[in-house]
Amino acid sequence: MKAEKTFHPASGYAILMLVLLLIGAGAASIYYFGPGVLAPFSLVFVYLCKGFKIVNPNESRVLTLFGEYSGTIRQNGFFWVNPFLVAKSISLRARNLDTTPIKVNDKLGNPIMIGVVLVWRVEETFKAAFEVDNYETFVKIQSESAMRKLAGVYPYDNFENDAEISLRAGSQEVNDELERELMERLAIAGIHVLEARISYLAYAQEIASAMLQRQQATAIVAARAKIVEGAVGMVDMALQQLNDKRLVTLDDERKAAMVTNLMVVLCADRSVHPVVNAGTLHH
Repeated sequence: MKAEKTFHPASGYAILMLVLLLIGAGAASIYYFGPGVLAPFSLVFVYLCKGFKIVNPNESRVLTLFGEYSGTIRQNGFFWVNPFLVAKSISLRARNLDTTPIKVNDKLGNPIMIGVVLVWRVEETFKAAFEVDNYETFVKIQSESAMRKLAGVYPYDNFENDAEISLRAGSQEVNDELERELMERLAIAGIHVLEARISYLAYAQEIASAMLQRQQATAIVAARAKIVEGAVGMVDMALQQLNDKRLVTLDDERKAAMVTNLMVVLCADRSVHPVVNAGTLHH
């Protein structure tokens, strides 16, 4: 397999001066010898002019001579090369690819919509020009393929196992894995991946409503558990302080009633309406 090599072209300004001198010499020859000398001067003029190449910053020219790779011009400027060399322009600038979200199945088989943003650039022009048919189309197709593989490795969300990485919660780990996968796939085309991350993630329309209810139920249960945990601590603190300061002496039955009332007040999701008991607990 061939690798990229640097081509060192001649200065375009030096050849341009030669062309200007040739024009002057041709005009003088026509004046002294007549128009019969115009043909050879014209052939040389056309030959020289076809060899001029302008390479802008962050661009390159891949050169081939009769099907043989000759090298790549990476430096920017005004150059002259053999006119028989065929030059293919390849940009070295960083590019963005924002893929359209596609429907795939996650690790659990749930249909989801996923899209990625990819920042890439050509690093090896030889591979980009000759190892693949069209490197831009290659980047797009391989990005979609990497998305499908990534979605099959991770679940969309982890409802039962918090230790398992999910597409929604493990953003950094998932993006790193996506970047590694794309680097491996695009290396054949000489593409360097600067950044890759998930830009869109959602359940497919047919299950979105059911999964949203499940997420809401999970969030409610977690919130209730936290409320109960805090309420138990507050009740324990209240009983402890009443006992330490000896403000009131409570038997087990009164403690149970107090605990019940405090738990209702602290755990209720609505405003509590107190009832004033003017008598005793038993009357």
